[in-house]
Amino acid sequence: MSENNYSLTTEFILVGFSDNPNLKILLFLVFSVIYLVTMVGNLGLVVLIYMECRLHTPMYIFLGNLALMDSCCSCAITPKMLQNFFSVDRKMSLYECMVQFSFLCLAETTDSFLLAAMAYDRYVAICNPLQYHTMMSMKLCLQMTIGAYIAGTLHPMIEVGLLLRLTFCRSHIIKHFFCDILLLYRISCTDTHINELILFILAGSVLIFTITIVLVSYFYILFTIFTMKSNESRGKALSTCASHFLSVSIFYGSLLFQYVEPHSVNEGDKDIPVAIFYTLVIPLLNPFIYSLRNKEVINVVKRTMKKR
Repeated sequence: MSENNYSLTTEFILVGFSDNPNLKILLFLVFSVIYLVTMVGNLGLVVLIYMECRLHTPMYIFLGNLALMDSCCSCAITPKMLQNFFSVDRKMSLYECMVQFSFLCLAETTDSFLLAAMAYDRYVAICNPLQYHTMMSMKLCLQMTIGAYIAGTLHPMIEVGLLLRLTFCRSHIIKHFFCDILLLYRISCTDTHINELILFILAGSVLIFTITIVLVSYFYILFTIFTMKSNESRGKALSTCASHFLSVSIFYGSLLFQYVEPHSVNEGDKDIPVAIFYTLVIPLLNPFIYSLRNKEVINVVKRTMKKR
């Protein structure tokens, strides 16, 4: 049967969670709390870094932008997901899918470059502490941040531009809680090999480039730490990197599992737990991972509370 004999689809139905009424209410409450805490935690961190002059350093500028992108990621996914718990049709147009994917891709790509920049910042701070202000100047910090946003903007623009060449005629049901581009490829009646190849090249390049920076930075960091004679200095250096290393491990681990595994295009709803983790749980955890282990942030929060 030719493509012209199919009725083209411009709306999709997102099916990602149980239809059990009791379970839907429970999931709605759980994800509502996650969303609220995520937004308060990340935006609160952004405001704190913006208002406190002591936190206007490269490390905290990267952290503030990371928190902003985590908020963007959560906003792109959660409101529509919460609405669909009690929506009758759960419909989402193709253009809504494109917008949702664009914001998600922007957040994830920018996060990758920001985490790499933070790894380089930690490398300079530990391996070249006397040259820190020269090697990690505010000018370089701003250039790296702007570069992360440019890369984060270009990536979804290319992917969405290629998405416009596809037609959808096989099924309008997406077994997920958001419009994952891989699942859109699956239900397309147009050959998606070009789209998949470009996605693989772009996403792979971003991951390889940023992971390489992280790994090389931590190689030198660990080498420097293990050559330190003082246990106190060694412990302080490890503590400085622990939060970032934990965040990097969780972020890249979940992304690699989701998008590099070949089963991702074919299994759809089986990847929902991993998708929940990198779209909802990681943005929730990041402000706590960095804040609770950071004495400077905790002290700023305490001083702010005392003033009130």
